Amino acid sequence: MRRVSCALAAMAAAATISLPAWGHAFPERPITLIVPFSPGASADGLARLTANELSRRLGQPVVVENRPGAGGATGLMALAKAAPDGYTLGMGATGAIAVNPHVPGSAPLDPKRELAPVAKLADIPLVLVADAKTGLKTVNDVVAAYQKQPDKLSYGSTGNNTAQHLSAELFNKMAGTKIVHVPYKGSAPAVTDTLSGTLQLSMVDLTSAAPHLKAGTLVAIGTTSPQRVSAAPDIPTIAEGGLDGYAATAWMGIFAPHGIDPTLAKRISAEIGDILAQPEIQEKVLGLGAEAAYLNPDEFSAFIDAASQQWGELVKAANPS
Repeated sequence: MRRVSCALAAMAAAATISLPAWGHAFPERPITLIVPFSPGASADGLARLTANELSRRLGQPVVVENRPGAGGATGLMALAKAAPDGYTLGMGATGAIAVNPHVPGSAPLDPKRELAPVAKLADIPLVLVADAKTGLKTVNDVVAAYQKQPDKLSYGSTGNNTAQHLSAELFNKMAGTKIVHVPYKGSAPAVTDTLSGTLQLSMVDLTSAAPHLKAGTLVAIGTTSPQRVSAAPDIPTIAEGGLDGYAATAWMGIFAPHGIDPTLAKRISAEIGDILAQPEIQEKVLGLGAEAAYLNPDEFSAFIDAASQQWGELVKAANPS
């Protein structure tokens, strides 16, 4: 019996030693979530919702730290320099992760080498809208107006090489149009100039356009998503409008510094997946102008590879040498 007891004790000790250092203790202190966007933005709201729920589940504060700049790259470069111990996480979006690496002269961040995908959080519906005074209502209307007067149409976006800009350029490519791009520093000024008649069209996030669509001063030509957006089921997709196969989805997710223990990344990811599976959380995400779309680390990594290829091709098309 003594020998059996000693053997069992040795096995238990060996099992304990073989556990990762964070083992059952993680987290033992607050976690920082770097958000590379300004406070008050939809992305910031999604980050704070995620942080609050993670804090409740993990039993430690998850502190949001806003570090805007360089199209979302500034905060992610700070994340890349942090210890890969799970105590510093960051939010990344389409621009900094899948677009900027293909843009010459963009911030020196290599997401593939410097960051580890933890969990995809949500898709961000974009919508092509028209000033109601133009009479444009459908994809075919836009194409016909361009063919009639090629130099009379222009569209606004949130800036060069953003998801909004490149989504509109995909429209141009597939529709055979060359509608002139006018870059802005955000959705709000693009929407304002569309309402004033300075622009005829804009590609913006659905949240920015929603009150004007409801008021009837803007008209939704179509969303960029492959399926209709659950928050606005009456708006057809651009693909439904006539550009078969059109799809350009903006998205957001959680990342860790490269080198994080894969088991720890999966544990954090599983918590996020459980959070996003809750109907009440999905409703809150919809209220922020996004749609919950969880992917685990392996799925998210494969998704990013495909997204990077798609957006890289659009960057080349939008910036011919």
